[in-house]
Amino acid sequence: MVFNGMVVGLFFLFQIVFGVLGNSFLLGLYTIIFFIGLRVRPIDLILCHLAFVNNLVLLSKGIPQTMVTLGLNNFLNDMGCKFVFYLHRVTRGLSLCTTSLLSGFQAITLSPRSSKLSKFKVRVPKCMALFCLLCWTFHLVTNYYYFLYFKAQMGSNNTTERIDLIYCTATIDVLFNYALYVLIISLPDVFCIVIMAGASGYIIFVLYRHHQRVQYIHGNNLTLIRSPETRATQITLLLVCMFVSFYSLNSVLILHLQFGKPIFWLIHVSTFLSACFSACSPFVLIVIKLCSRQSYEL
Repeated sequence: MVFNGMVVGLFFLFQIVFGVLGNSFLLGLYTIIFFIGLRVRPIDLILCHLAFVNNLVLLSKGIPQTMVTLGLNNFLNDMGCKFVFYLHRVTRGLSLCTTSLLSGFQAITLSPRSSKLSKFKVRVPKCMALFCLLCWTFHLVTNYYYFLYFKAQMGSNNTTERIDLIYCTATIDVLFNYALYVLIISLPDVFCIVIMAGASGYIIFVLYRHHQRVQYIHGNNLTLIRSPETRATQITLLLVCMFVSFYSLNSVLILHLQFGKPIFWLIHVSTFLSACFSACSPFVLIVIKLCSRQSYEL
């Protein structure tokens, strides 16, 4: 058991180091771009914000889980548990919100002049910082309940239902409908997923129509040159696919754990999946940047 715990702990530790290095590299790159006076596009701000949030996701979830798997139990008091889960929930929501913002921005950018979305092309880029601030405000306010229901692994309460989360417990009043509780806290996530799905579908439709028109005009033998907009769109679609895949798998495990009997190895798998997007996404951006062979064209 000790050996298995060390192996799992090393996996979490590798994920944290791997992800934090990738996200920090992107943050450093965009910081250099900003300070040397190169043109910063709106999508750069979104990707920079995503990298920052991803680092917080990895640190808030990965470090406590690594400490537990390495044998350090009951290392958090009540306030520590509340803060760790609150920070993770906020940053996880911000990662989802930022990814949906990225897909929505690309849908507006690629929309043709005849589309109703085209009238937002000038306004939206000027409001990126405001949108990011609104995302922070919303998730900081709506996740306050983590300070009400999460406690350290100590004591018990006969009037509450306790959910074991390895290094903390969640307590839900038995008078409160737990299924309704889960539904309410999931609504913002579902809303962002719907935005991502709709925006991604619209992007694919616009690109398909554009490709058909170009092919009709120039013939089937045309080799299309990838514009910065096309590369940015590919980045967006790939990130959305990654996020939805990891999020869906993690959500299935979370539902199983919340409504069934908690199984420790499933909790570890769920935790690992919840941070996979944050750890892998910066390297997707770095690889695409290197393949484009153009400086600062992420």
